[in-house]
Amino acid sequence: MSGRNTVIRSLHDLGLAAWFGGSLMGAVGLNGAARQEGGTQTTQARIASAGWTKWMPVSAAAVAAHLYGGGGLLAVNAHRVCSQKGVAGTTTAKTVVTAAALAATAYARVLGKKIELASSPDPQDTEKAAKHPIDTAKAQRQLACVQWAVPALTGSLVVLNALHGEQQRPLEQLHGMWEHARAVTPLLP
Repeated sequence: MSGRNTVIRSLHDLGLAAWFGGSLMGAVGLNGAARQEGGTQTTQARIASAGWTKWMPVSAAAVAAHLYGGGGLLAVNAHRVCSQKGVAGTTTAKTVVTAAALAATAYARVLGKKIELASSPDPQDTEKAAKHPIDTAKAQRQLACVQWAVPALTGSLVVLNALHGEQQRPLEQLHGMWEHARAVTPLLP
């Protein structure tokens, strides 16, 4: 079957773990602390924005590691995707959920940056915010929703990874390949 792919599997899994864990901690811990300690909505937005801005490079690296590892795993397991029944379906599901998680992460960053500019005491930020005015309350409501979508979607990826792991068991591979062969060749029992 397949050989060891420790490096790309580690990049895939560690990247996803950081993406999931960081987004969940931010939604629960960072945003909760900002609400508790911030006082005014502007101060709360500043505190949360400062924390998310510090996290962003780590998050970007985690997402990149996950995507690189995922691409590598897809390349080395292409034969299983084609020949083992069920693997193509879970691979497609993982791809769709990953795309949705990427979109939610990007949208959260866009909304967060808008809120950051609108709440900043820096005159340059205020000037930038004036050029592109936003409804801050609406953006904060949208951000509150999308920040929960990211851990929900990445958590779903963790579950799909567990399913992929189960599909890699030797008996599962044998059964999946037999079922695929039966579907392709209708004369097999």
